[in-house]
This record gives sequence, structure tokens and C-alpha cells, in this order.
Amino acid sequence: MNIGLVAHDAKKKLMQNFCIAYRGILSKHHLFATETTGMLVESVTNLNIHKYLAGHLGGNQQIGAQIEHNEMDLLIFFRDPLTPRSHEPNVNDIVRLCDMYNIPIATNIATAEALILALDRGDLDWREIYKNKN
Repeated sequence: MNIGLVAHDAKKKLMQNFCIAYRGILSKHHLFATETTGMLVESVTNLNIHKYLAGHLGGNQQIGAQIEHNEMDLLIFFRDPLTPRSHEPNVNDIVRLCDMYNIPIATNIATAEALILALDRGDLDWREIYKNKN
């Protein structure tokens, strides 16, 4: 399955720790990330990650396009809800696209752990049927 990884600056260390903890599960899938997040995760996990541009330089739109083409199966997006950003509408666009295209999305560690464990159990295998149908 294709898994997207995005993290605001204040959440990048959390993303690194999450990917360290679940490296075994993540290693079985295709990973995509915005540039800095991808580089940071790769540096601590040795996972192979396809890196897009930095989020504010177009990486969010690249992930959004992957979602629109039904090429993303799960998105983990650790957002910082306390620090306003000039590119915040882009963040909302990604969340809206996940809702429109039935892509499971986690925006915090609790939901991310639930989804990654569900992925490992096979609970998200319906995505393969959904992709082939559309």
C-alpha cells in the first residue's frame, strides 16, 4: 500500500519516533513524504521514501494529486494545531481530499497508531478493492 508521511516542523521529531517504532510495518509498504520529513525519517530508519518537494513549495499539492488519482492508501499527517501558517489552506485541502476520496488519515499519534496497527492486521485491504473498482 502507498502511505503518505507529512509533518509540520514542530511534529517532525514525533514522526521520526513513530516511524522508528513502526519501522517493521512501514517497511512492507511504499512510502511517500514531503522533502524534509522524508529526509529526517530516512536518516533514522533507513526506510526507502519517495520524497516530494517541501510541503510549502508544492509537496502538499503533489501528495494531493496522488490522493486525487487514487494512488494513496493512507496518510499520516502530524499537524501542529497551535502554530498558524501562511499556507494553512493547503493543509485543509489535503484533509478535504482524504475525505472526498476515502483515504484514511491520521493527524495525531493516537489515530496514527490505530491506523498502522489496522494496516498490519489487514483491516485496510478494502483499499485494494476500492482502487480496482474506481
